[in-house]
Amino acid sequence: MTVRFIASVASLPVAPLVCHAEVFLSLEQAQRLIFPGETLTESSVTLTERQKRQVEHASGVKVKDRHVRAWRTAGGGVFFLDTVTGKHEEITYACGIASSGQVKQIEVMKYREAYGQQVRNASWRKQFVGATVDSDLTVGGDIRHLSGATFSCSSITAGMRRLLHTHAVAFSNPSPLPATAFTVC
Repeated sequence: MTVRFIASVASLPVAPLVCHAEVFLSLEQAQRLIFPGETLTESSVTLTERQKRQVEHASGVKVKDRHVRAWRTAGGGVFFLDTVTGKHEEITYACGIASSGQVKQIEVMKYREAYGQQVRNASWRKQFVGATVDSDLTVGGDIRHLSGATFSCSSITAGMRRLLHTHAVAFSNPSPLPATAFTVC
């Protein structure tokens, strides 16, 4: 009888693994939201080993990829495209940092987790606006916890802390815009 039961279970159809991913904004849409009407120039950099260590030490967050995707505005602001890992999956978000070093805005662009989408709420993301390298960007510090989105909150908060320190280390001295600049309308 045991053999028959095992055979019956083995013959059951297996449901395909379904991945959850929602794309909310394209790169261009996020750029228009964060820096409307601004001219953006691709300014991605690869951090040196020394810069990587500086960012890690100052932010308390490990730099997993030294390549930083960024675009500069004519006024010295920087648009960052970044990815962090939530509980299991990646979260892609964009962050604008003004020339003053203050966060202008963040937008969640792609969310792959099955739960925790509350991090997309404007009221939660607004907590980052005005933050600097001197802010207490920790969940429970300047950033409130969202029930059901613990890992997502912590991951985005740590990512923002890392980006603010990356900005200070690698982007705080504006360079002239090359001829390849484009305007986001």
